[in-house]
Amino acid sequence: MPPRDRLLAGLVALIWGLNFPAIHLSLEQFPPFFLVALRFLLLAVPTLLFVPRPGVPWRWVLGYGAGFGVLQFLFLYLAMDSGMPAGLASLVLQSSAPFTVVLAAALLRERLSGRQALGVALAVAGLGGIAVHRAGLAEGAYLLPVVLTLCGGLGWALGNLASRQARAPQPLRLTLWMTVVPPLPMLVVSLLTEGPDRIGTSLTTLGTSRGALALGGLAFTVVVATVVGSGIWTTLMSRHPSSTVAPFSMLVPVVGVGASWLAFGERVYLVELACGAVVVAGVLLSSGRRRPRPAPAPAGAPLVAARQA
Repeated sequence: MPPRDRLLAGLVALIWGLNFPAIHLSLEQFPPFFLVALRFLLLAVPTLLFVPRPGVPWRWVLGYGAGFGVLQFLFLYLAMDSGMPAGLASLVLQSSAPFTVVLAAALLRERLSGRQALGVALAVAGLGGIAVHRAGLAEGAYLLPVVLTLCGGLGWALGNLASRQARAPQPLRLTLWMTVVPPLPMLVVSLLTEGPDRIGTSLTTLGTSRGALALGGLAFTVVVATVVGSGIWTTLMSRHPSSTVAPFSMLVPVVGVGASWLAFGERVYLVELACGAVVVAGVLLSSGRRRPRPAPAPAGAPLVAARQA
């Protein structure tokens, strides 16, 4: 991966890390399933009206929307609404990276180099160290929110594979058209499980300070995290193998934990900072370019060279 694309992948990690505090603020006001529907509806309407189709088979648009849009955020928002701290959610959700690598190897037959495998293992070890440390703290997440967030990571991985297979000539169009998939199923789920009363209350109380913060978080999620972040991510997934791009998502919890500490006072420990450095090292190792092996010299080449000298 060239340096420019590495910087872009790092920018996505920064954006998505900051997105977790933004989601936390929005969940203070809106029910989780309705928030997912609202998030994508705000993009789906202008997309249907003004954005040309992405020029890829519909199965990849539906697969991307179902994995990245529906499954990831249904489980993530439910987990955070059930008590998953924003910083820890940003960590556990990065299970999408090893999920993506494993699924790409199993389903797409992508080959994983030894360097990439070592980098992913190193990053997973860093994430595991943070998770183990958090699990031993009094404010650690309970089992159910963690499992729900892992399901969200699996949904993200499935979306990664669909966007990779689409190879969209205009990746941003694919990102925007993906938003057409989640609103209707998520609105149905919201009406059935959260009810019209809870939805109505969240909409009629937007004039409060909590409502204003929720709208700010929603704006960041829709414009910055979805349009900018997912647009860049889809572009990178179309240029490079999944096993090269996906490990950059492991940088997200480093940002997410730090941002949650600044925004909500979540404690940050030295052991977590050390593990975060291990994550960064693993991502850089797994995404680095492999040096091409020199081609074997043809038989008789040294003799020819000697004669020419």
